[in-house]
Amino acid sequence: MDDRIMSASSSRYGRHTVFYALGLGIAALALAPALAVAATDTAPPSFETCRTDLIAWAAAHDVPQAVAQAQLGALEPDPDVLAATRNQGEFVWPIWDYIEASVTPARIEAGQRKLAELATPLAAIETKYGVDRYTLVAFWGVESTYGTVLDNLSVVKPVVRSLATLSCGDPTRAAYWRDELTAALQILARDEAPLDKMPGGLTGSWAGAMGHTQFMPTVYQQHAVDFDGDGKRDIWTSATDALASTANYLRAHGWRSGEGWGHEVVLPETFDAALADETTPRSLAAWRDLGVKPAHDRAIADESAQATLILPAGIRGPAFLLRPNFAVILRYNTALAYALTVALLSDRLRGDPGLSRDWPRGDRALTGDERRDLQSRLTERGYATGDVDGKIGPKTRAALRAYQGSQGLPADGYADPALLERIRAAP
Repeated sequence: MDDRIMSASSSRYGRHTVFYALGLGIAALALAPALAVAATDTAPPSFETCRTDLIAWAAAHDVPQAVAQAQLGALEPDPDVLAATRNQGEFVWPIWDYIEASVTPARIEAGQRKLAELATPLAAIETKYGVDRYTLVAFWGVESTYGTVLDNLSVVKPVVRSLATLSCGDPTRAAYWRDELTAALQILARDEAPLDKMPGGLTGSWAGAMGHTQFMPTVYQQHAVDFDGDGKRDIWTSATDALASTANYLRAHGWRSGEGWGHEVVLPETFDAALADETTPRSLAAWRDLGVKPAHDRAIADESAQATLILPAGIRGPAFLLRPNFAVILRYNTALAYALTVALLSDRLRGDPGLSRDWPRGDRALTGDERRDLQSRLTERGYATGDVDGKIGPKTRAALRAYQGSQGLPADGYADPALLERIRAAP
């Protein structure tokens, strides 16, 4: 998985879309001994002990002792941050609710205004990085509602406090959070953030993602650029820098200039849902020969181009052919719901119509406990789901398809209450 892994995608503050960092983290980094918590009955260190260790770690990693002490010395944990890790909208809402929280008429209209207002810098960004303006503005709209929530101090949180809380309170990803915290302290020590323009200080999502397009601190260090020429890589108050930085990130991770992310398709009535396995690419010509057609009139320039097929809400919902650029969107945030939100918003900003097929809105979303129960029961029957974490990701969907195929059901990988009850009732 990629180092960007999380972002501040949409959640609801009341019914308004605001910061909601996914916070998946990566497990590849080794835990520092002072912060590691073994999978035993040993109690984790107190926050005070962990905070002291964090100060020492930061001071040993290019953060002046005075900065580390000033930022962390009297810090208290934020209980809301740890609670947020258990309520990630990408995984707990029905996918249509998640998408429609961002792909709204108001968000589309506001995005089209931004496209007009920033037409000149967006054209220059397209030329330099090869990423189309509609995708960039869609990221911006999903991540921070075009920057409008950045100044809402009732929503944003202090980045250092959030990352310290996670470093000490999320032992499975302590090293990840610790390194993000260290990067945030380095940004402060080097005076890279325009704090004079940010009355709340260095603020971001509950997981530490920052700026208009919500970069984690290490990603800021690696991919942020000064595109407006003022000498600062300012993703907090310069939309131009933030959009160019996002384009730089996407290009670095394989964005293909001139290609879209994919498109909605219509399936024949007798279509074999097992072909929508998310991983098997076929040429557009091969999909056509299987009866798969674009949902809207669309010229196919290269029928040899490869695409995979997904059914995010099963055979009864919309279907999508995905091109390689969709995988790049997923690197920004690994949740399918998030990536589809960015993709579909980019289409609407471009002027394309909405979906031709509606979602199965009558379905009840499984609760977190039900999703974990589903994963446990599938695993017990030999269908590996990965972690029993209540998140329906690619491994769980693959296990569902295998189980459904063994039962003579449409193997669409869709988890609903009826399927869970069937699995529960099976011997």
